[in-house]
Amino acid sequence: PPSSIEIVDRAPNSKIEIRENEEFQLECLVKNAKPAARIVWYRGNVELKLDKRVDTTTEAETGREHKAKRYNVLSRITLQPTAEDDYADYTCEARHEALPSDMPMRVTVQLSVLYPPGVPYIEGYTEGETIRRGQTVELVCRSRGGNPPAQLIWYKNGEQIRMAYRTAGRLSENVYTFTADASDNKAHYRCEASNVMSPAPLKTEIELTVLFAPAQVSISGPTEARVGDSVPLTCTTANSNPPAEVKWMVAGRHVRNATSRTVVSPEGGWVTTSNITAMVGPNRRSLVVICHGLNMQLTENVVSTHTINVLYPPSPPIIHGYSEGVNLAAGTVQKISCISSGGNPLATITWYKNDKKINSVTKVTDRSVSAEVTILTNVTDNEARYKCEASNSATEIPLFETVTLDVYFPPDHVVIRKDPLELVNNKPATLTCDSSSSNPEARLSWWREGIPVPGVMNVTRAGLHGGKVSSIVLPLNITPELNGIVYTCQAINEALQRSVHDAITLEVLYKPIFEELPSETQIGVEGKPLVMSLKATGNPSSIVYTWTKDGSVLGKGLTTDGPVLNITRLKREDAGVYMCEAVNSEGSTAVKINLTVHYSATVTEVPEFIMVSPGDDAQLYCVVEGNPMSEKYVVWKREGFSEMDERTQQSFRNNTSYLMVKQPTREDNGLFDCVANNGIGNETVKSVHLIVKYKPEIDTSPKISKAASNTGDTARLMCRATGAPTVHFTWSREGASIPNNNKTEKYFVDIKQVDLVTYESVLLVQHVRPADYGGYECVVRNEIGFATTTVRLDVTSAPDTPSSLTVQNVTHDSVTLSWVPGFDGGMEPSYRIRYRHSATLSEGYTYVDVVAPNATSYTVSGLSMATDYTFSIMSFNKLGSSKYLPDLLQVKTSSEAPPSFHSPSQDVDSLSGGEGRMSGLVIVVVTVVGMALLMLNVLLVGCCLHRRANKRLTGEGDRTQIISNILSKADTPRLIIIGVAVTGTLLVLINVALVICFIYRKRNRRLKEATSEQSSSKSATIEMYAPSSYNETVTGETLSSVSEKSESYSNGDSNQEYLEDGTKAAASTYLIDQVEYPYPYPTYEMQHQPKHHEEVDNLNRNTYNHTVEDCKLSTLPLRVPGGKLHYGTLPPPHQTDGPYYNISPDARYIPYPPQMEFSHLPTQQPPNTGSLRRPQHRVAVVPPDVTVSHNPPLQNGPPPPLLSTFNPSLSYPLAMETEGHLV
Repeated sequence: PPSSIEIVDRAPNSKIEIRENEEFQLECLVKNAKPAARIVWYRGNVELKLDKRVDTTTEAETGREHKAKRYNVLSRITLQPTAEDDYADYTCEARHEALPSDMPMRVTVQLSVLYPPGVPYIEGYTEGETIRRGQTVELVCRSRGGNPPAQLIWYKNGEQIRMAYRTAGRLSENVYTFTADASDNKAHYRCEASNVMSPAPLKTEIELTVLFAPAQVSISGPTEARVGDSVPLTCTTANSNPPAEVKWMVAGRHVRNATSRTVVSPEGGWVTTSNITAMVGPNRRSLVVICHGLNMQLTENVVSTHTINVLYPPSPPIIHGYSEGVNLAAGTVQKISCISSGGNPLATITWYKNDKKINSVTKVTDRSVSAEVTILTNVTDNEARYKCEASNSATEIPLFETVTLDVYFPPDHVVIRKDPLELVNNKPATLTCDSSSSNPEARLSWWREGIPVPGVMNVTRAGLHGGKVSSIVLPLNITPELNGIVYTCQAINEALQRSVHDAITLEVLYKPIFEELPSETQIGVEGKPLVMSLKATGNPSSIVYTWTKDGSVLGKGLTTDGPVLNITRLKREDAGVYMCEAVNSEGSTAVKINLTVHYSATVTEVPEFIMVSPGDDAQLYCVVEGNPMSEKYVVWKREGFSEMDERTQQSFRNNTSYLMVKQPTREDNGLFDCVANNGIGNETVKSVHLIVKYKPEIDTSPKISKAASNTGDTARLMCRATGAPTVHFTWSREGASIPNNNKTEKYFVDIKQVDLVTYESVLLVQHVRPADYGGYECVVRNEIGFATTTVRLDVTSAPDTPSSLTVQNVTHDSVTLSWVPGFDGGMEPSYRIRYRHSATLSEGYTYVDVVAPNATSYTVSGLSMATDYTFSIMSFNKLGSSKYLPDLLQVKTSSEAPPSFHSPSQDVDSLSGGEGRMSGLVIVVVTVVGMALLMLNVLLVGCCLHRRANKRLTGEGDRTQIISNILSKADTPRLIIIGVAVTGTLLVLINVALVICFIYRKRNRRLKEATSEQSSSKSATIEMYAPSSYNETVTGETLSSVSEKSESYSNGDSNQEYLEDGTKAAASTYLIDQVEYPYPYPTYEMQHQPKHHEEVDNLNRNTYNHTVEDCKLSTLPLRVPGGKLHYGTLPPPHQTDGPYYNISPDARYIPYPPQMEFSHLPTQQPPNTGSLRRPQHRVAVVPPDVTVSHNPPLQNGPPPPLLSTFNPSLSYPLAMETEGHLV
């Protein structure tokens, strides 16, 4: 038969994208058939009869071992698809005599034909329909067909407004929701549909009609007028549809025959404009005009109000507060005010200084306005003109009044000028001093080093602000002695007795000169600070220092402070030639320093790995950087590689260190460390992985050598292997290959690389059926070789026993264990650790459950110091448990405790003793205080009675006065007596309660101590009975473990009262007797689907309820003389309705023993001592975790016992988990 079939250059079941009516070809190739196979083409399920088909048969190339000829057949068809071919399947089928007719060899591809969409259409609005402004409108544009689906875009009046659309199959939809406003009236909404196949967008559009009232009306016109003026007013509405009508009201009267006109608004609708003329009458201060805009169809009205003020001019202003000709000293405060009366509205007063507006403080009364300015006089106020203007709307020209100030002011400063600017020895020069403007003029004088210079004349001229400027000239003959001499010029206003001065220091100039120069070469260490300090002198002494590196500006991290260069933390990039240049006005001088930076050696580059074939030499390398750097600073190391000197050769060139490993083998695989260290900083290490090629090796650990899954679920099979170079995985099932990189409905293969030589392939078997169980072969190969393994898929089951139980750490009271998990049975496993004293076999095991997910280690605490223990472990899940490992691991705890360790028993004893002493002390104190208060109460009562008796015996005065006196004086003592009496009584009661509590606690403590002594003297613990969830020898430990598991699985977190006080959420610990029983017993599968009650042949169990009467007995373990364990099964007393959990025997396990009645057995309840222990006598006793109750007696005989797995006195939720344990 043919070996394969394929569509050339097309993956099976792939999708081919093609344009409509575009011609393309499909080629089908069937290989290695004898005789040549026949090819049949299908479109869907219909066979194709095509004219444009070419079939070619060629002889296949076979190896020398194949003498028979085989043939390849190539069939080529030419298609020109249309829109109907979208999603069409084209199948190529090979027919051959050697192929079964019911198992044809086929390969299929699917076409995706690109074609334009259908014409769009709009829903949500009909042409001619009216919409009110503010109404929500939803326009829906749809287009059907097209591949890809159409892109829909909304446009409003030609502008794009929304292009977000959604598709469902070949239907596209764009929903545009908006609130209608005026701009939507007569608006054109257009929807365009297009895709890559559309020559032009397909369009459809609608025009909206929106009704709306004007948003506002506005009145335009003058707001002020004189008496008798005609005021034109215009009222304009905002756009409205239909047009709005305008109504006028002037001074409370409607205006008739007002003219109106309507124009179309560019924003939509119409704008209405109306004009009127209002006359301003006498005796009015204002005229109110109102305009109404009404949309008659929408019955909406908009109003606007306009007020016209009637104007009257004010009186001329008057200035007071200053008389012209009075001299004011600069710096004094002068206030000037201006007043204007009358006018409507009142006048607005404005102050100006030299025609520039200034601020003022205005005060307004009913008939006048005043404005006051406060002037802090200065030089600008001399001959300044202050003007006051009064105006309102009735004045065409403002009314004003002016005043001019006369101010004395001193010179503000003096300026000294020298000529020439540079003073040269034996050359004449002059110093000129000019004062600023002063009123009256200032007198100037020269001072040398504080001594006046005589014989110098003043010159004056006109200055600013009406003052005068003075000047004075001092001729000088420049000599070296004048260097540093100070000349001062002083100007004084004699009228104000105020002066100013300035000084100049004469200097002889020269360029900078460096004093002490450092060495030309400086060496620094990377990461350390470096300071280079220079110093230069010159005249002028203001010297600017400029630092550069290699002719460029300094970079970041380099700071300068004049002649000091400070590098806080040297970097290797800081090396170079530094130049410091000192500059003043006379010239510059520069100094160069060469800086070298030493930095630590680092490994900058290494390959991740070097792979070589066996027998070839391997060359490893690493690129290093550092200063200084040479071969002696690089070393290659590898821990445990003793032949480093004999089998390796090291070389160094171009800052790269090479290590030649001679003929490495697979045992040499590992990391080689390249270590660089030149004595500066820490050494740096980077590793290169040497890989010698070897064929794949498959991980056969138990955890991944098997897989499990229930029917209908997805199974996960893992194949892990190591090898070099890259390995490739191939999965097969019963000889049929499972393709990689092809996600099917049944299988999915995922491959990932864990590390350089470790790879994993995961096979997912989806929707597991019974036929899928069995072995799956995993083949791992690379260019060196291959390896195979079989991963078996089974139904979920109990887990396998863990392996390699080892000790990780031992302390005085704890042991840390670790283990290698076995196969988990397809479910999340938990682990149970058991341990006992190695020396005493009579004592039972202690069990610890480890329920943390993916746990591989656990610390067992609470152990005794310096004691030998024997440990073992098993695993369990919801379906059962494994066997325990043999008791081969023995560990002895440490004999030395940490310094801060105290015995827990000592802590408990000291705590209980302290509490007892504290309780007794409290009782004594409360008793003493209570008795003292009681005696005080008795004394106060006696004192009160004695005083009242004395008052009665006196007999003097009026009887009424005596009674009032007695009551007034006795009230306060009576309240005190009552309060003390109540307090004393309460304290006595509290005292009695504390005494009773103390006696009760003491008796309980004695009972507990007696019980503990009695319990410690017993040598065996009580057995807990329940059928095990796995097929093993019946022992006390297995029964106890199953009972414990049934508690945790049945109750979960819903019934915490059922758990013992000492039970932990993470790990439960309990004691049982270690007694081995020789008889195996069966395991039953729990079928969770509810079934109706069946005959006695099947074992039934009803749903959990609160009442004991509803519980039906299924099985009960019986203890008979001789130590053998049997099970009895009783039929239910009557037919019961409702769902039952049917437990049918599994064919994989042995059936139950014969049924046996046990209604004659007595029941015994063990004492509640806080621990579970077995009685010493060995008689038939109902297990302590089983409650047996009886229904009312039947007429025909004794009633059969009914069984509840749980204590009926406790409260349980109505809905229990179905994973309960069966007793």
